[in-house]
Amino acid sequence: MSFQPKRTKFRKQQKGHHTGCSKAGNFVHFGEFGIQALGRGRVTHRQIEACRVAINRHFKRRGRVWIRIFPDMPVSKKPAETRMGKGKGAPDHWVAVVRPGRILFEVGNVSREEAQSALRRAAAKLGIKTRFVDRVEKV
Repeated sequence: MSFQPKRTKFRKQQKGHHTGCSKAGNFVHFGEFGIQALGRGRVTHRQIEACRVAINRHFKRRGRVWIRIFPDMPVSKKPAETRMGKGKGAPDHWVAVVRPGRILFEVGNVSREEAQSALRRAAAKLGIKTRFVDRVEKV
């Protein structure tokens, strides 16, 4: 299962500035437990897939998993041993830009201990700091 957009307006994108905190997706919305990003960075489509596999293998077909991030930013790369110049490289892979506060994965229909264990395994696959969070009921 490869995560990438079906189509984009432009093939290549600039790096941009990834400052500030997450403006959306900061609360557990679908499940009961989740992991929240404490650091900032890029999460590749391979890391997202590795997390999904780790969680599903731990649950053994119990529980539900929601992936709250999507890699919609292309990262270009020039071939190895290429001289400088000659323009920007071809799109190589896709990443999701993650800022502090963003919920990355949510799980439901499992106990707290099961959820913690599964999400800890998933967090080990990511290159950013995360924390385990519960659903907060809003009144």
